[in-house]
Amino acid sequence: MASNATVLRRNFSGTVLSSLATLGRGLRIGTSAVRIGTADAARLRFQVRESLAQAWFLISVTAVPAVLMAIPFGVILSAQVGNIVSQLGADTMIGAAGGLGVIKQGAPMAAAMLLGGAGAAAIAADLGARTVREEVDALRVMGVDPVQRLVVPRIAAMLVVAPLLNILIIVVGIAAGFVVAVAALDVTPGSYWESFGSFTTTADIWVSLMKSMIFGFLVVVIACQRGLEAKGGPRGVADGVNAAVVMSVAAVAVLNMVITQVVTMFMPVRMA
Repeated sequence: MASNATVLRRNFSGTVLSSLATLGRGLRIGTSAVRIGTADAARLRFQVRESLAQAWFLISVTAVPAVLMAIPFGVILSAQVGNIVSQLGADTMIGAAGGLGVIKQGAPMAAAMLLGGAGAAAIAADLGARTVREEVDALRVMGVDPVQRLVVPRIAAMLVVAPLLNILIIVVGIAAGFVVAVAALDVTPGSYWESFGSFTTTADIWVSLMKSMIFGFLVVVIACQRGLEAKGGPRGVADGVNAAVVMSVAAVAVLNMVITQVVTMFMPVRMA
């Protein structure tokens, strides 16, 4: 009879190996989609209509929640930062602190969470339902690559929607923070925008957009993988959707930490 230590060691090794296998399959799907999408674009055979349809679907399920999320985020950030800087006698720095917080961290993470929640769930459910109904197997039998037909348009749509959602959250979040700073913290509009413009650079905007695109790519690859690997009927589809959402949020959080450290090392905050 195996000891408890042996059972724990086997479970741990099995979990690690399963995680590495899942990572490998995700990387394979992502690289294949990029290669196939690039080749289709070069040959003018890219599925533009399907990509636009998927992009519109993602916008329809994430635009309103993005606004509803950005407003309280901007309000809370300005209120918390405003209380701290007011005690230090630096009321004019509220615009810089609030704006940089929204642009560098709040907007990319909020966009990723929305895309990882609503977007990833919808994509995983759609592809999972197709998989359990054997539609994906039928595509393979007919000689159609499921990655080319199903995955590439969704990745293209996500890469288009993610920066647009990021920009929407930036605009709404900064506007909400401005209203709170002027109405509740007695900050003059001129000083708010002056400090915001002094510390916010164009590079910060580009880094925010690139982060949102990287997060979107990660989210859609995970969702497509879990959807295409669904099995066991409706229960399997539900498990795939849950796994896609949880894995997307966890992966985005870890990746954001890494990107933030790298960007802080090479692009420290400075006067514009």
